[in-house]
Amino acid sequence: MTGQQPWHWDEQTWRGHVNRVRAGRSLRPASWPGGARVAVALSFDSDHETIPLRGGETRPGALAQGEYGSRAGAPRVLRLLDRFGIPASFFMPAVSALLHPEEVRDYAAAGHEVAMHGWIHESNTLLGPAEERELALRAADTLEKLSGTRPVGIRTPAWDFSDHTLAITRELGLRYDSSLMADDDPYELLADGEPTGVVEIPVEWIRDDVPYLAFDLGHVLRPYTPPRQVAAIWRDEFDAAVEEGGLFQLTMHPHVIGHRSRMAALRELVEHIDAHDGVWYATHAQVAEYVLSDQRPAPRRRST
Repeated sequence: MTGQQPWHWDEQTWRGHVNRVRAGRSLRPASWPGGARVAVALSFDSDHETIPLRGGETRPGALAQGEYGSRAGAPRVLRLLDRFGIPASFFMPAVSALLHPEEVRDYAAAGHEVAMHGWIHESNTLLGPAEERELALRAADTLEKLSGTRPVGIRTPAWDFSDHTLAITRELGLRYDSSLMADDDPYELLADGEPTGVVEIPVEWIRDDVPYLAFDLGHVLRPYTPPRQVAAIWRDEFDAAVEEGGLFQLTMHPHVIGHRSRMAALRELVEHIDAHDGVWYATHAQVAEYVLSDQRPAPRRRST
């Protein structure tokens, strides 16, 4: 079938592609810890300089834009999380962690999760299986050395999930992935129709800061949405999650959300969330553990 156009594929071929990695059973619980109505999992992809570097861009201007994420954005994010007592997940390319080891230690010291996000924010679908595996193993070892804890979850760079990513995830013994978009709530990943035990904590471009706020002088498209309009979209996503008793998951980047006016909008969103009773703030690892295990973690208290 190699080289055939998709409209020439037989049923076995197109079903095989669709079923390679598929959403299995829903893992949304009847309730969250302590009877909470909604789970809130905030995450930050600390890409920093790896965005230009992975494309071979080494000029100081592009690297400075990434450096902002570590120098200014991440400290602001940590202060906001500390103010409201919220645990979060930080997905960090290994090269970014090596460039900013104190930042990794700050995340860990504050009780946040440090999780995998590739080696240098590479595109997995451009790699062969051996190379993708080697980079993943190297990244896991690097984050463990710097944070003091072996990562239990992965978010593929740019959510680029190859035909080999799930097998590598399982080989590493990771508890969850957070790169796919088949649901709003956690589900189990299937590999060729078979349950894997790997939790998917789904993402979505709607709940990501980049599509709204990114600006790249070198591209024709320069999307920009006023920060409080972005927060309004995310507030509606949260409110619907409360109504459904589900998960509100958010993906942000310190070099994007970490600017002053954007942090003001994020603070207003957090204040909206925090005004609700029955909110369980959790890391992605805690969500995965809760939906899989009978020994479920105690809820983190929201600020009063």
